[in-house]
Amino acid sequence: MTDTHAHLDACADPPEAVLARAREAGVHQVIAVGSGLDSCRATLEIARRSEGVWAALGIHPHQAADDDAERLDELRALLADERAVAVGETGLDFFRDYAPRERQRDLFPRELELAAELGKTVVIHTRDSEEETAGALADFPGTVVLHCFSSPKLLPVAIARDYYVSFAGNVTFPRAEELREAARHVPPDRLLAETDSPYLSPQPRRGRPNEPANVVHTVAALAEARGEEPEALAQRLDANAAAAFGLT
Repeated sequence: MTDTHAHLDACADPPEAVLARAREAGVHQVIAVGSGLDSCRATLEIARRSEGVWAALGIHPHQAADDDAERLDELRALLADERAVAVGETGLDFFRDYAPRERQRDLFPRELELAAELGKTVVIHTRDSEEETAGALADFPGTVVLHCFSSPKLLPVAIARDYYVSFAGNVTFPRAEELREAARHVPPDRLLAETDSPYLSPQPRRGRPNEPANVVHTVAALAEARGEEPEALAQRLDANAAAAFGLT
């Protein structure tokens, strides 16, 4: 199985221990996500020394007012590494508003331009900003992954534009029927699963830090929602992840 979004540098345990538990659970590939330049450097180093781990590197919308947002040349240099397969997560978050919206609106298109320049997949974070996110992505020429999908209103756009739609542990929550209904409608070749470790632990692990091994619970919930066999779905999700991120 593949966990397409994990912040390994933010997990309490060392990456080696976290990844060992993932392998024991049958999770052999992880897209490790760096948020901010220091995190990106740490994440890239983890990917370089860990089999089956690749890096997605970006400045998170929460960090749009930080100095890192003005240092995209440094991000570009990190993205030149062969283990870096995507830009992000990037996007807009008008729910938390940890950074002023205008600063987010300035950073997001610059990261999209960087992804287009480098021919990289872009990993999108969006909360309470579906219309603006869709507008900003309208002319993006590359592959789009909607991370931790929680915006059913964005699903018609995602399907029409062939975006990848990635579900995290919140799809397992008892009250998340709207998300499970959305998952039923994602085309089979556009579905992904993730943990967003160490956040959003799935229902069987609620109250404990999340980690890549727990993506098995998300896959099981998606299989049940879609009426599919978990093993067959896991194999297809692996193929989808390979296509979305150009994994070899």
